Amino acid sequence: MAAQVALRKTVTAAAPAGRHTASVIFLHGSGDTGPGVRDWIKQVLQQDLCFEHIKVIYPTAPERPYTPMRGSLSNVWFDRYKISPDCPEHIETIDPMCQALTGLIDDEVKSGIGKNRILLGGFSMGGGMAMHLAYRYHQDVAGVFALSSFLNKNSTVYPALTKDGTEFPELFQCHGTADELVLYSWGEETNKMLKSLGVTTTFLTFPNLYHELNRTELEKLQAWILKKLPEET
Repeated sequence: MAAQVALRKTVTAAAPAGRHTASVIFLHGSGDTGPGVRDWIKQVLQQDLCFEHIKVIYPTAPERPYTPMRGSLSNVWFDRYKISPDCPEHIETIDPMCQALTGLIDDEVKSGIGKNRILLGGFSMGGGMAMHLAYRYHQDVAGVFALSSFLNKNSTVYPALTKDGTEFPELFQCHGTADELVLYSWGEETNKMLKSLGVTTTFLTFPNLYHELNRTELEKLQAWILKKLPEET
């Protein structure tokens, strides 16, 4: 509960221009902040990621010791043993963060936004966090997006996707072929695995793109968001 309260205090949001009928929760990458990724998007798009009817919410991960940085404090959604798909997930930090982020989803629902009008996603670690949040705890959200992200090979996300007739949230994924931090093959493998488990996926490849955001990618994301969360008539 304390983590939920702390997270709410960090939120920055781009309000819709008109009547608020849908929401996007955008999770930043490791070492960044909500305002940081929002500013980065503004620089790349030359405008805010804004909509007539959709609120875009940018929370900031709490500071915690981060093993890949030798235990230095960093704004990360969870810890990792290393940045690689070939190791166990740090479930003891992932699960409490899923609970804290659930508080933000609950806030939107309480304000009158249905779960089927909420999208979860993010960049890098933020995309990985969004996949855990949606596919393990909130399979009734409108969709998930993951930019330059991956899941570990033994991810707890995969067993959560049992084929019992459930329709899983659609996944929109983008990855650059020149990404030196999160390899293109890791993102591609994650997509293939989720697709094999029944998730409807889109995987867009960006030649020569490093571990970064790209204008074309963000424009395609914007179009996908509008497709998943159209204006209510």
